[in-house]
Amino acid sequence: MIRTTGIGPLLLLGICLLLATGCASYGPNLGALSVPIPVSPFFQDQLEDRHWEEERYKKVVIMGPITAGGPVRALDPPSQDEIMRALEKARPLEGGIPFLHEVQRKNVRIVIEPLGDYVDPPRVYPLIGPAQLHHAHYKCIIYFTEVTWVGWPLPHKKVNEDACEVVYIDHCHLHLVGDADFGPGSPY
Repeated sequence: MIRTTGIGPLLLLGICLLLATGCASYGPNLGALSVPIPVSPFFQDQLEDRHWEEERYKKVVIMGPITAGGPVRALDPPSQDEIMRALEKARPLEGGIPFLHEVQRKNVRIVIEPLGDYVDPPRVYPLIGPAQLHHAHYKCIIYFTEVTWVGWPLPHKKVNEDACEVVYIDHCHLHLVGDADFGPGSPY
């Protein structure tokens, strides 16, 4: 004679284990859209870099009015990250094929020289109102050691210890104007 009284608790235990594994989905079923699609790290890095540059470097700052008799100084000079990103856009590294052709920049040293710092007269900007544009121009000299590895047909390495690049970066921002005089007949 076969005992069937132990099947009920075993079946209940099996259902509990199945639900506890995370294999069951709750909520609306999306069909084929619920399957995750892998994204290449190359494209993920591109999206992250684009977002980083948009968030940090592509927005114009609107500051308060310039006080009378106070110093008129620009915002912070360009950061090393901003300079290296500008260098990558101006002169990207060629190669990048492992064991065949690789180029690296090592021992990077950056010198930042301010070229100009001036403020335009007040004018009306759409969606902002009366403001002054503050210009700040910088010359960034990047000294580095460029190492090139070539793996085929004859493996060799070239080292340029005196490599130098120059990048010009402009930091412009707006200062609001409280009581601007735009001349006779101006509606502002």
